[in-house]
Amino acid sequence: MLTRRHFIATSTALFSTPIANAAFASTWPGPAQRAAWDAEVTPLDFDLETTNPWGLPPRLMPQRVEAREDLKVGDIHVDAIARYLYHIEFGGTAMRYGVAIGEGNLYEPGTYVMQRKVEWPHWTPTQSMIEREPWTYEKYADGVEPGPTNALGSRAIYLYLNGRDTYLRIHGTPSPRSIGSRASSGCVRMVMAHINVMYPKVQTGATAYLYPAEDSLAPHS
Repeated sequence: MLTRRHFIATSTALFSTPIANAAFASTWPGPAQRAAWDAEVTPLDFDLETTNPWGLPPRLMPQRVEAREDLKVGDIHVDAIARYLYHIEFGGTAMRYGVAIGEGNLYEPGTYVMQRKVEWPHWTPTQSMIEREPWTYEKYADGVEPGPTNALGSRAIYLYLNGRDTYLRIHGTPSPRSIGSRASSGCVRMVMAHINVMYPKVQTGATAYLYPAEDSLAPHS
């Protein structure tokens, strides 16, 4: 079971200061349209660690940091309190990204399998989202086509538990100014230009560890 206390006790050792799945691909949008949208959401002369037209606080900008060498390469660790996502790399490093997490008890800490990946995904709100906020989500009940204004943004990594889709995602967001906050309906949000860089390096079958936030529910395992 993951606990915040465990993460605090080990975070210094884990992370120190700086130093496509074809089976799920859809026919729409095609390669040309995906490339055009990628260009639309990627700033000119984009540099992962310095380009910041979104006005992100410096600490939430992507940064390569040291990581304990026994951490499994390819896994993701989300520190919900700091709003950091760490993607573990070879050689004892991790790439750290600023993220947004779910509002209140909608954030669900736990250990998940990254089972599916989609470029420019379709999005349909869950029934619970519609019931909770019909004024916001009911108009999208039939789904939303892919594109830069789609709630899942440019890339989505689908989190599974015991072989079942949890409806939790790590995904791009058309609201980059939400990064660093509690803003989503449970998912982990990233700047689209950032997740576009990370996405091809994420392998299906790898593990995502979502650590508890300060007022989250008891973690799933």
